[in-house]
Order: sequence, then structure tokens, then C-alpha cells
Amino acid sequence: MRLSTGERLKQIMKERNLKQVDILNSTKKYARDNIKISKTDLSQYVNGKTEPRQDKLYILAEALNVNEAWLMGYDTHKERIPADKREADEDEIDTIAAHHDGEDWTEEELEEIERFKAYIRSKRNEE
Repeated sequence: MRLSTGERLKQIMKERNLKQVDILNSTKKYARDNIKISKTDLSQYVNGKTEPRQDKLYILAEALNVNEAWLMGYDTHKERIPADKREADEDEIDTIAAHHDGEDWTEEELEEIERFKAYIRSKRNEE
């Protein structure tokens, strides 16, 4: 069974003795292009009311220095994947995904593909 992002956030908060405000402060330097984590966003993630979009998940993972797939609740290493390794893997996976059957993807399907890509990248790093 996969854990929720909220459960992972609670786990990190407990392990590192962090409060939500500490996480918010650490995300500020990773905010870009009007994409930032608000107090409401974080509260909803921690309480399991919503799951973060991919762009906000990335900011949280960077700020907490954890693997995105782990933060999404997958059973994988917590350690963050180095950016250069992640970019090389993304190019390869994007090439494979580009050869789909011509259907357009819905926003929900694209988010699921991104989560799956993060999971595959994390599994590759375990080998």
C-alpha cells in the first residue's frame, strides 16, 4: 500500500522536528514563475485533503532534499536524485513516451505519467 504525500510530510516533520512554517520557509528559495507553496497548500497536503501538483511536489522535494517518488508515498529510497542524472533519465523516458498511439493526454493522465516517471527513476537508482 502506497502512503500519501501528507503521511510522508508528517514523517519528515517528526524525524526532523519541523513545523509547517519551517517547511514553508525552506520552499521559498525554490519558488519560480509564480509557483510557490502557500500556507493553505501545505496544510491541505499535510492533512491529506489534496495532493500537490507535480510542480509543487518538485518544490517540496527540493526544499526537503528528498526523492519525489518517496514523497509521493512510493516504497523507494528517500535520497534525492541528482539533477544531472534526473535530466538524462527524463530525456530517455520522454522519448519513449513520445511514441504513444497518437492520443492526446488529459491533464490528469499527464500528472500520472510524471508520477510514474519519478517512480521509475527512483527504482533505477536502487540498482
